[in-house]
Amino acid sequence: MRDLIAELPEQMRWAAGMAVPPIPARPEALVIGMGGSGIAGNAAAAAADAVGARVGVHKGYGVPGWAGTARPLVVAVSHSGNTEETVAGVHGALDAGCQVAIVTTGGDLAALAGDRGLPLVPIPPGPQPRAAFGYLTGAVVRVLGAAGILPDRRSEMLESAALLESALAGLAQEQADALADTLAGRAALVYGASAVASVAANRWKTQINENAKTPAFWSELPELDHNELVGWTAHPDWSREAVGVVALRDPGGESARMTRRFDVTLEVMEPQVHLAGSVGSHGSGTLPRLFSLAVVGDLLSVTLAARAGVDPMPVEAIESLKRRLRARDNGLAPG
Repeated sequence: MRDLIAELPEQMRWAAGMAVPPIPARPEALVIGMGGSGIAGNAAAAAADAVGARVGVHKGYGVPGWAGTARPLVVAVSHSGNTEETVAGVHGALDAGCQVAIVTTGGDLAALAGDRGLPLVPIPPGPQPRAAFGYLTGAVVRVLGAAGILPDRRSEMLESAALLESALAGLAQEQADALADTLAGRAALVYGASAVASVAANRWKTQINENAKTPAFWSELPELDHNELVGWTAHPDWSREAVGVVALRDPGGESARMTRRFDVTLEVMEPQVHLAGSVGSHGSGTLPRLFSLAVVGDLLSVTLAARAGVDPMPVEAIESLKRRLRARDNGLAPG
């Protein structure tokens, strides 16, 4: 998995240079997808927020009810092309009269794109969706650019590649090692306070779940100040030992008010929860800032896996779930 993380710069360069098929122009979009594929939609939504564009994200079966009225461009992203919820979402979008574009390596969705004449962006194949973050995010952003929903983001992709190369040369692993020292044996709780940092926090959570096979969670400010903040006060001895908070700071996206709130939030929490450390974003645009945060979480997840003696590649619990669902669909007892 560490070798796959090292491919992120090249993935961003691929995205900057990829060929994009003709995409119908639409004023807004909906990205549907799950897991390591679906987070590309969250990244695209953050990029859209930065320029006042509207990109919704749907993680589940079908499409939300408003899609049948607004008729957005629906971008379906599935690494395998066989994700059950996303395949159902494409059928739901077509039934609702939406324009659909597909980002995938193949599978049922690629076949459906061929049958229905849908725009298809084939991405390079790989072992796991979570290891294709650059391919998937870059492809979705390029599709939205071709539809006129986002401005051209190719320069940000190239900036991201350069920043990632620099980070992977040393600093990102140093940050990951320092965090692993204090997070080992604890559940990670990752906080963000901007659109970019919130997506990165989500990515950190899922990477630690899948690679380190360890519980991890994420929340965003200011919402957590209205609920989660008080949830740590009853059992401080337990929470200090069990939970480590990582603050993802995004100077390019945090307002002065939000920066002040983040600082005070951590001060209030410190007696109840172990503060594991903070990581700051780098770069000028949405994508560089996002990937500069995400790569540290990627490296942290495999560092935690190594220290726990677990293989980061397999996700047997997910595969077991899929087998059981297929068995139920076929009326068979799960094996």
